[in-house]
Amino acid sequence: MVKHIFIKRVYDEPAPQDGYRVLVDRLWPRGISKDKLKIDTWAKNWAPSSALRKWFSHDPQKWEDFREKYQQELLSKEREIEEFLKNCPSTTITLLYSAKDSIHNQAVVLKSFIENRIKDKT
Repeated sequence: MVKHIFIKRVYDEPAPQDGYRVLVDRLWPRGISKDKLKIDTWAKNWAPSSALRKWFSHDPQKWEDFREKYQQELLSKEREIEEFLKNCPSTTITLLYSAKDSIHNQAVVLKSFIENRIKDKT
């Protein structure tokens, strides 16, 4: 069962403490090869829908609405995410994202969503 969740930009160097590395972007990050990224899985189904991603367009003024809408989308994926957390081969995961903004991105919302699910299960 996953106990520790971190977030990191895909452009940052991989590190042993990352644990199981999960790409959470719907699109493959620009300018980075699959070999260099070193992911364990690509959970593009957990990423915001294309419509939501395009609407948000990384605009901080839309952040609160984006968070709410994305959390609603994640509810439909809750069982899949919980199954992953239960069967993950590591107790630590790192959610990888490509956005430049480290505060206003889907990995922040997803991390919070997962942490709330872990807390609810304990």
